[in-house]
Amino acid sequence: QVQLVESGGGLVQPGGSLRLSCAASGSIFNINGMGWYRQVPGKQRELVAVIISGASANYADSVKGRFTISRDNAKNTMYLQMNSLKPEDTAVYYCNIGTPSYIYWGQGTQVTVSS
Repeated sequence: QVQLVESGGGLVQPGGSLRLSCAASGSIFNINGMGWYRQVPGKQRELVAVIISGASANYADSVKGRFTISRDNAKNTMYLQMNSLKPEDTAVYYCNIGTPSYIYWGQGTQVTVSS
């Protein structure tokens, strides 16, 4: 049974930083890609950052230069470092791992950027 568990969300002031973690338990084979998405009430879930196997990371224009996606294979963990946070970054953040047969999602972690 594969599970993805996000952590690291919380309340931060504008200009601050947070690091989200996504820990994967269980074995996942033939990973096509992994990434982070976010969603605010009433809007569609949107891509924030993604690593496609064999390629470099891609970012939404709104977070380029501020967010960095990374992975630690030894720990089965993926990260999203978020710097220079803005109120419009407020959302529930989800991690995602995709394979040819299934897409795994975490339960989400709330990030609130407010003074």
